Amino acid sequence: MLKTMEPESGTSRSVGVVAVVGNPNVGKTTLFNALTGLNQVTGNYPGVTVERKSGQMKAGGCTAQLIDLPGTYSLAARSPDEMIVVDVLLGQQSGEKPVDAVLAVVDATNLERNLYLVSQVKELGKPIVIALNMTDLAEKRQIVVDAETLAREIGAPVVPICAHKRIGIDSLKQAVIEAVCRGRSDSIDGPEYPKALLDEVAALEKELNARRDTLGRPVQNMEAFRLLVDRGGYAEQRLKHRVPDLLGAPLDERRTRVGFNGSLAAVEARSRYAWIRRIVSAGVRKPSTRITTTSDKIDTYLTHKVYGTLLFALLMATVFQAIFAWASPIMDLVDATFGGLGDWVGGHMSDGVLKSLIVDGIIAGVGSVVIFVPQILILTLFVAILEDCGYMARAAFLMDRLLSKCGLSGQSFIPLLSSFACAIPGIMATRTIANRRDRFATILVAPLMSCSARLPVYTVMIAAFIPAHKIAGGLIGLQGLTLFLMYCLGITIAIPVAWIVKKTLLKGDTPPFLLELPSYKLPQWGTVGRKVYTQGREFLWRAGTIILSISIIVWALSYFPHSQSITQEFDQKRAALEHAVMSDTEREEAVKAIDNEESGAHIHNSYLAAMGHAIEPAVAPLGWDWRIGMAAISSFPAREVVIATMGTIFYIGGEVDENSDNLRTVLQTVERPDGTKLFNIPVALSIMVFFALCCQCGATLAIIRRETRSLRWPLFTFAYMTTLAYVGAMVTYHATTWMGWGA
Repeated sequence: MLKTMEPESGTSRSVGVVAVVGNPNVGKTTLFNALTGLNQVTGNYPGVTVERKSGQMKAGGCTAQLIDLPGTYSLAARSPDEMIVVDVLLGQQSGEKPVDAVLAVVDATNLERNLYLVSQVKELGKPIVIALNMTDLAEKRQIVVDAETLAREIGAPVVPICAHKRIGIDSLKQAVIEAVCRGRSDSIDGPEYPKALLDEVAALEKELNARRDTLGRPVQNMEAFRLLVDRGGYAEQRLKHRVPDLLGAPLDERRTRVGFNGSLAAVEARSRYAWIRRIVSAGVRKPSTRITTTSDKIDTYLTHKVYGTLLFALLMATVFQAIFAWASPIMDLVDATFGGLGDWVGGHMSDGVLKSLIVDGIIAGVGSVVIFVPQILILTLFVAILEDCGYMARAAFLMDRLLSKCGLSGQSFIPLLSSFACAIPGIMATRTIANRRDRFATILVAPLMSCSARLPVYTVMIAAFIPAHKIAGGLIGLQGLTLFLMYCLGITIAIPVAWIVKKTLLKGDTPPFLLELPSYKLPQWGTVGRKVYTQGREFLWRAGTIILSISIIVWALSYFPHSQSITQEFDQKRAALEHAVMSDTEREEAVKAIDNEESGAHIHNSYLAAMGHAIEPAVAPLGWDWRIGMAAISSFPAREVVIATMGTIFYIGGEVDENSDNLRTVLQTVERPDGTKLFNIPVALSIMVFFALCCQCGATLAIIRRETRSLRWPLFTFAYMTTLAYVGAMVTYHATTWMGWGA
């Protein structure tokens, strides 16, 4: 047992590790930030994709290490987040120190629900402190909570706090330090269970610990309880391959011996809620009639199926407009910065493979990652604000009506919304979806949302080939309508895809969508800022390393074999300019034209061009030739690379972007070998449809691999999306050609 001792002057003594647990939407993250301040470290747990956040809490000369665990309603783990909570509390999480105490955060306005998790945590036998949060809301609702009575009935300290106002924080810190130093749980009875259940749990615990060498660790009583009660749960799935003779059918026999028709989860729920009712009746007084709060009044409109949906649509339109409008100047600055850096570095190096690797491979690759950070940060900022103020739960409630029709639930809304900026943070956001089938189905359709990387392709094709006509009496522009339809295409296709996947590969009933609507409050800007920072950093690290690696591979394919005869040919052309009579400006433009022509000649002679020629028979039904096919291959690391590749292929340089008038002009005039135009409206629409539906993003596929822990799902995603893209592009090309749009 840890003992209290006075620290030396000017020093801070570490007393142990404290896990912070609580239901979603109880203010746990706000409290964690208040307790730790800037003393935080964020990362991922070893071997999994769940975020790990820890920080130091200092009080009275002592320091405790706090671990902020994902929000959960129960220790009956189903989702990856809940699995991590159980593993950390049991001391079975790789790379994590054993927990010395638990800080349980509860909502003072809804103790009946929150104390369910507390009752489970108490059975770990560790010291526990209960932070009674949202006391200000309880007061507004005329709910009187007697903290001393609750503490006596529960057998653990109960500290009233208001995290977002930082009320009661010092008292809570002191209570946590004292609990850690006490080193034991207060002895008091918890929920009462049938004797037959407890006997089977004890027998199972004994038999499992007899296999300690096979399991590699001891099994605690609480884990044996979860094994028996949670049929098919995380605890059973994790151990069934190690001790199959004790689990599976033998475990079902134990459940049958307990009785209650084997429905032990219902037995557990009845026992826990009986304990909770006793505690709440002793320490909580509520008004005889429910008080209508400001949040209730606001929800009359925000959750209305008509008004709420219209407001939601308006809000989302505003968010996306802000994403593109606000991010564009910053993205232009990033693009110019990396372009200038490449020019500066290239200007100080001699021509050759090393220069091309650094300038065209590494610097351009890093730039292709960083350029999307502004959009991701802006989207994360909006999502974080809407989540923190309480609106995002209402949006999920509204979207559940639509998503439930295709086998998903409102929990899929935030991941799909995030995917419009980038599929990577959207896929990572699926971690909070408890049901595995729903989580995987959401991951599989998230890449169909038109992310910002597709926008450059849409922009250049629409500007070059879609007439700037007005329809509907001049109210709607044809170019804007085309862009809107491209975004709608992914959403429209995602609905049947999700439905089919849930009926076949991920067959199973969709669990009911249970959603808590938290009270509205002003967002905590510290919490919002940390979330934006963490998301941006994680994108740069996870996606950036992948995109950069693939960018270098594509650079190598486009650079080699670097023919010396081509280099000598264009060196002679540049040398001839030395004797030509022309102004400095004319000479500079002529040299640039020769450089662009040389780059095009080299890429036409590259392995990438050979791949383009190889797939030309396959892409011909789409209206493409080998040059468009080569550009599509080069865009695998990141779709927007196709614009620069086209610039190089058509001899106008790789520094072009979607706003380059020169690129649009060349695309409108470039010809096939038979003298016909390569690009027209059907070809442009075919390219846009292909890019809208194809998963040309190596980073997205890599993230799917990490999140699903299987190579099967990214391969399936690439295969089904490529098939959809190919068929969609082919149908689009031939249908619009038949309609005479290619004339």
